[in-house]
Amino acid sequence: MHLKSLSLVNFKNYEQVDIPFSEKINCFVGENGVGKTNILDAVHYLSLCKSNLNPVDSQNIRYDQDFCVVQGIFERLGKEENIYCGIRKQKKKQFKRNQKEYQKLSEHIGLIPLVMISPADSILINGASEERRKFMNGVIAQYSRVYLDNLIQYNRALTQRNRLLRDFAVSRNFDREMLEVWDEQLIRYGKPIFEERRRFVDELLPVFNAFHTHISGMRETVTLNYQSQLYDSGFGEGMKASHEKDRIIQYSTFGIHKDDLGMALGEHSLKKSGSQGQQKTFLVALKLAEFEFMRKLTKVPPILLLDDIFDKFDARRVKQIISLVAENQFGQIFITDTNEQRLLGILEEIPADHRVYKISKDAAVVEMEA
Repeated sequence: MHLKSLSLVNFKNYEQVDIPFSEKINCFVGENGVGKTNILDAVHYLSLCKSNLNPVDSQNIRYDQDFCVVQGIFERLGKEENIYCGIRKQKKKQFKRNQKEYQKLSEHIGLIPLVMISPADSILINGASEERRKFMNGVIAQYSRVYLDNLIQYNRALTQRNRLLRDFAVSRNFDREMLEVWDEQLIRYGKPIFEERRRFVDELLPVFNAFHTHISGMRETVTLNYQSQLYDSGFGEGMKASHEKDRIIQYSTFGIHKDDLGMALGEHSLKKSGSQGQQKTFLVALKLAEFEFMRKLTKVPPILLLDDIFDKFDARRVKQIISLVAENQFGQIFITDTNEQRLLGILEEIPADHRVYKISKDAAVVEMEA
């Protein structure tokens, strides 16, 4: 599977641009702030129906316009797929596949599998547990429609249960039976989410360790540890035991919405003891493991986006990473970098088809000669 071409109209800093792509490696070079990452974010939109950078759709429209369009032509399983995203201010986002509009955006998730590695990934280490749950959800939802549906239903039930707890506080009337109605919903949808997350982390870990060893060149022990309240208590028992606490703080304190993903280097927390270089190596290995995990499950190599990931790596490590992802199992790759000469030098030594585009300050995209 690969993206054959991308068309943008009024998307972020691009007034209008049409870009054809290589089936293998596509590179965007230029100074900081010219819009390299915006190209990758447009590809992210076409895969996951949202920006990786800005969750407010209307803020991705060019500053002086009322709408934007992101459109891509993909080759998938021998068939051409035309994916269209249209955004207008104060209107619902429109998403189409081959001119047919989706009724629910969730129907599109998983059609165009994608993995993105960017500086923003540091939030997986330094951010709250919500960020690590988003990571697990984002991966699993791309290969399991059942998981995505369960997650949507769980979050709806959680919202209703929390609202009920707040209503109890206002009315000063705690109705345990009404609360248990939503307990049952959380249990129904939460149990399969827990089981799928546990399976995902167990199967991801050896793949992650292999990539980390390859990239780091060292034998440091790195671990991923799925942390959930459900390991210590049954779902039903945990919900009942939390009723009094939930009544007091007006929030649901037990369930898979409290899960976390522990990340460690040796016997110590990666957040507390890992250097910037160690953290970056950990994250790159994690995302490449995500890629390989999805490829094996879906039988379709995801599109791989590498956004300015080489900032804290030396030239040898950069070459090692690009050589690794240039192998056949990785499919189509998009790379951004500010160091044009470094990237061109590495590409000359790698026997893989590639295209390099230079982006100027006025958002002009020009393909450089091979």
